Amino acid sequence: MAGLDKILSQITAESDAAINEILSKAEKEAADIKAQAEKEANEAVEKINRESASRLSDQKSRAESAAALAKRQMLLGEKQKLIGEVIDKAKESLLNLSDKEYFDTLIKLVKNNALPQDGEIIFNEKDLKRLPSDFSSKVQAAAAERKGTLKVSNETRPIDGGFVLAYNGIEENCSISALFETNVEELQDKIQTLLFKQ
Repeated sequence: MAGLDKILSQITAESDAAINEILSKAEKEAADIKAQAEKEANEAVEKINRESASRLSDQKSRAESAAALAKRQMLLGEKQKLIGEVIDKAKESLLNLSDKEYFDTLIKLVKNNALPQDGEIIFNEKDLKRLPSDFSSKVQAAAAERKGTLKVSNETRPIDGGFVLAYNGIEENCSISALFETNVEELQDKIQTLLFKQ
């Protein structure tokens, strides 16, 4: 029986060795798989972090661009509003000049706009009633400088101020509003330069 015990002992030892070798190999493979899985997980985390950082950077950049654009648009809107207010106040100031200053300004406008033809100058009802006594002669002198004649008409036009020049049925609107509208871009540029020097 001692021989049998020896054989059993040898089989047990061999099977224990085989089992230990299989367990050792399995543990090594498990450690390798775990290490590979950790490596892949770390690489995946790094990739996700890089992609997230890139997306966050892109979103931040887009948000900053959108905010800057909104700010520029608001600033431009406020500038346009302010320029419009300045133009409206300038027009109002012109219409509210003293009679002497107002009609002296109209004579300058006649000198700039009269044609070398015979025509009429037409006012709104308010201005026609308050024309200075020497205004007609001043208009004639201004028109003569341009090689034409202008007669003050008894007709009126629904304009805010200024006048309308009529030559052979063709009218040129020299009302205050029309003059401002015609020169609005030039006025805006000048006001922009004065108010927002950079």
